[in-house]
Amino acid sequence: MIPSAYPTKEEIARLSARMLLEIKAVDFNTETPFKLASGLLSPSYVDCRKLISYPRIRATLMDFLTITVMRNAGFEAFDNIAGGETAGIPFAALVAERMALPMTYVRKKPKGYGRNARIEGVMTEGQRVLLVEDLTTDGGSKISFVDAIRDTGASCGHTAVIFYYDIFPETEKTLGDHGVQLHSLCTWWDVLAEARAQGSFDAATLDEVESFLKAPRAWQDARKAAD
Repeated sequence: MIPSAYPTKEEIARLSARMLLEIKAVDFNTETPFKLASGLLSPSYVDCRKLISYPRIRATLMDFLTITVMRNAGFEAFDNIAGGETAGIPFAALVAERMALPMTYVRKKPKGYGRNARIEGVMTEGQRVLLVEDLTTDGGSKISFVDAIRDTGASCGHTAVIFYYDIFPETEKTLGDHGVQLHSLCTWWDVLAEARAQGSFDAATLDEVESFLKAPRAWQDARKAAD
């Protein structure tokens, strides 16, 4: 069912950050930084996959994501909701249920047998597709998913995520240049502000995380040099 309540964007961001902290889906560690998929180090880490195991938080965030997209893109803007393999699939299904729309998902690459498809489910030419994912860092993986959607003859001009890093300035330009608008619930800045308000981590850790968020490449380069 489509949500009928519409919190402000700022309140959605604050509450989303609070929920991620509550279930420890975010963590900060400046002593032993996390290694990201890129191989680079980071003192911050987020795992949105944990959300599927918390029904009340999961439902609230999916309400937030649905109303954010409708408010920003329009109430009749989409014909199909596509999830990106794999983390985006459950969230796409939940958003599609709320919007009473068909759901599909996009593989990272063709499966290599049968129809050799990247799109699973029914997506047809001319459909307006919303791509749903758990998070975005630099937007790179979204481009591949969008291209696969467009190869079917459908259009895809919007992607919605729960979490947006918002620390790499090229991200929104990369997506925008590809004709894609990004919609998100919260960022590292929202999580940092909520963590300070709650006292979730010691001040020194939060200060070091903030220095990373302000200049992630420089922070990573300094760590590599120290190693």
